[in-house]
Amino acid sequence: MYKTILLALVCATACAAADWPCFRGPTGMGASPETGLPAEWGPAKNIAWKAELPGAGTSSPIILGDRLYLTCYSGYNVPRAERGSPEDLVRHVICMKAGDGAVIWKKDFPAKLPEQKSIRDDHGYASSTPAADAERVYVFFGKSGVFALDRQGRELWHADVGSGTNGWGSAASPVIAGDFLIVNASVESETLIALDKKTGEEKWRASGIKESWNTPILVATPGGATELVLAIAGRILGFDPATGAQLWSCATDIGWYMVPSLVAKDGLVCCIGGRSGGALAVRAGGRGDVTATHRIWTGTKGSNVSSPVLHEGRLFWMHENSGTAYCADAATGAIVYEERIAGTGQVYASPVLAGGKIYYLARNGRAFTVAAAPRFALLATNDLGDRSAFNASPAVAAGRLFIRSDKHLYCIGPESTRP
Repeated sequence: MYKTILLALVCATACAAADWPCFRGPTGMGASPETGLPAEWGPAKNIAWKAELPGAGTSSPIILGDRLYLTCYSGYNVPRAERGSPEDLVRHVICMKAGDGAVIWKKDFPAKLPEQKSIRDDHGYASSTPAADAERVYVFFGKSGVFALDRQGRELWHADVGSGTNGWGSAASPVIAGDFLIVNASVESETLIALDKKTGEEKWRASGIKESWNTPILVATPGGATELVLAIAGRILGFDPATGAQLWSCATDIGWYMVPSLVAKDGLVCCIGGRSGGALAVRAGGRGDVTATHRIWTGTKGSNVSSPVLHEGRLFWMHENSGTAYCADAATGAIVYEERIAGTGQVYASPVLAGGKIYYLARNGRAFTVAAAPRFALLATNDLGDRSAFNASPAVAAGRLFIRSDKHLYCIGPESTRP
């Protein structure tokens, strides 16, 4: 299984230029080798296409080949709409043509009741980003469960991962690891679960996953193994993705629930989180409590919501409330720069990195293009003029940037890429 998962990591890197098949892209870390993406856009500039959505949501689009998949919800507790009734809550999975946004099919999923009656900060009921491979699309709808669909939208299987709910809603996205689909069901059952991606059969379950809203990542260790790593309240945990056995844990010294996903390079795992701020780096590959042996550094700057990106030995992120952009040395934690960007408001979306540029997206729809360099440079400030909420992280594929709001999905690219 280790070899299978490591091969999957290699294949993901190789196909990264064409596809964005899961949350934060083929490696799960928000980085793309694409080049030539525009730094600037607006309602009449560098918009290849725009599509109206059937509902709200904070999940990100994914792209596999010529198809794009996205989840939404409607019928109940939709921002800027009548509250409605929980009985009318429906999730939607949409398949669209990546080239022009035309809808190929839409599949509806009524909610398993009772659902959480209210979700704070308009996070809503479609927060988990789908994952896809050549055969299936996988979606996670909290207590309503995990579903696998074929490429024509037909339901193949359904798995129940718990019935818990939370006022913040669900958020973690499914991850494909070899023959398994990994689901962080912290909200639903305080467990990490591996499902057979062909059948939905549960293969293993790890307990103790508390106050964790982040999506696990696969980390290749210097020794050639692959570990599944995520953050929970107070600790980072490393697992054997083949068996679910916990291999190691490391204290974070962050006294809060954990939302940002981790990033890693060459076995070094970097983490940010906490309302009061916090960051650290730990070497993967240890056993037991590795706080004293493998934790490299800790810091006091962080973000409570958005995840970081890692580029050329530096960690980049933005604080969710202050609009402060950070750059830190990934090896030492030393802050390289700390720059406040005016007009951001809150930032919940995680940034993406492509072509030497970092794209930060604020909830108010403004986007900030920053140079992926140790010296801060704001390259552009962009506004689509869409006054609905932008909570989802962008996606990058085929030379384009995909951004969703509660109302629309935008495909951003040079006019020359229009179909």
